[in-house]
Amino acid sequence: MRWLIAAVVLVAVLAGLLRWRRPAWYWLSFGVTFAICRVLGRYRAVMDACGLTVPPPRWRLAIARMANRPVPEPRAPRILRLRPTRTGLVLRLGLRPGQGAFDVAASCDRLRHSFGMFGVTSREIRSGVVELRMTGYDVLRRVQMPARAERSTMRVPVALREDGDVHYRDYRTTPHALTIGATKSGKSVYQRNLVAELAAQEVALVGIDCKQGVELFPLARRFSALADNPDTAADLLDALISHMEDVYQLIRAEQRITADTPDADIAADIWDLPDHLRPVPIVLLVDEVAELALFATKDEEKRRDRIITALARLAQLGRAAGIYLEICGQRFGSELGKGITMLRAQLSVRTAHRVNDETSANMAFGDIAPDAVLATVQIPVSAPGLAITGDASGGWSRIRTPHTSLRAAVDACNKHAHLTPDLPALDAFRPVLASPAVPVAIPAPVAPATP
Repeated sequence: MRWLIAAVVLVAVLAGLLRWRRPAWYWLSFGVTFAICRVLGRYRAVMDACGLTVPPPRWRLAIARMANRPVPEPRAPRILRLRPTRTGLVLRLGLRPGQGAFDVAASCDRLRHSFGMFGVTSREIRSGVVELRMTGYDVLRRVQMPARAERSTMRVPVALREDGDVHYRDYRTTPHALTIGATKSGKSVYQRNLVAELAAQEVALVGIDCKQGVELFPLARRFSALADNPDTAADLLDALISHMEDVYQLIRAEQRITADTPDADIAADIWDLPDHLRPVPIVLLVDEVAELALFATKDEEKRRDRIITALARLAQLGRAAGIYLEICGQRFGSELGKGITMLRAQLSVRTAHRVNDETSANMAFGDIAPDAVLATVQIPVSAPGLAITGDASGGWSRIRTPHTSLRAAVDACNKHAHLTPDLPALDAFRPVLASPAVPVAIPAPVAPATP
């Protein structure tokens, strides 16, 4: 008997220690069993308390009266499937007549408390079927990406979602994106992780970093073109537009619109071309876009209009030519001048890290997902990398990027440097990898004043 008590105490202590220090291990060893028992044991009572039941049909009430039997209980949604995952549970429900997916979505917070889960989100699978994704612990506190994340052409994993699923950046579905965030919010780490994932793909990376290249130039071995000041950026964007026009001429020459060609073989973008003719896709990363839009003199204003016009043209026309934009900055609003809101309207994916004011959050989500604005301003300073992401469909979710050091990103770019394509139109902007060290004058520290 003593051995049994000692074993029980040891297991309880082990479970408590795992829950405190290793929540993922606790969930896989103990938590998933307890959660399934809670969900199945409390299911009917919880659904009734949350107002997710419907009265029994009239024919059942009539049979109960004629047979002098008790009145049938209200009916909860049917459990179609209950599947455990490495971060929680997936519960698929079949709705009863009269119920809607919005009713389940509105009750997610109450379901979270009732089932003792960390988070509950819902989505409609098809008419009459709703899926609840429950997380057993805070998956965004210590981000651990799955060992086997799916990767395909122009689709890479970049973060972990609050429901435990992987957040992907899919350029062929949503070509252009905007990422905003205050200083030390994790914006640079998000961009760094994106570059490290894209480095292994057959893609040309083009960067504009007006902070004298301190963010992107360490990754230069994998970049086909880089610009570190607004003047060079203006010329680089003009070269990209010229390249885009050449690609369109290639598509027109290979459209195959003769009468004997099936409709499915007609080319309208680079992905419809044969492999041996398809130009390499280009991802343009712009760091601190405000530096391209600010001006102090008339000449700088002309350069600014030239840059913003070129970016807007690439956002409107570049998708079919295989040119995709990743615009990053601390703010991105109308105060940056004319053409900014037109450019923002073309950026379907919006990702907002911690911001300093509500106006910045409205710049990202005010026109596509107003509910995400409040979630953005609530991101704490103590959680760098935590962000809100959404798209033009109005849906949004919390994500967090795994910490990727600059050394890890540089190693990834150096490892795949042989994949860097040579684009003749951008040869003038190819980064110089080996250059003699130039001495830089460093200001001497100011001595403290003696009393």
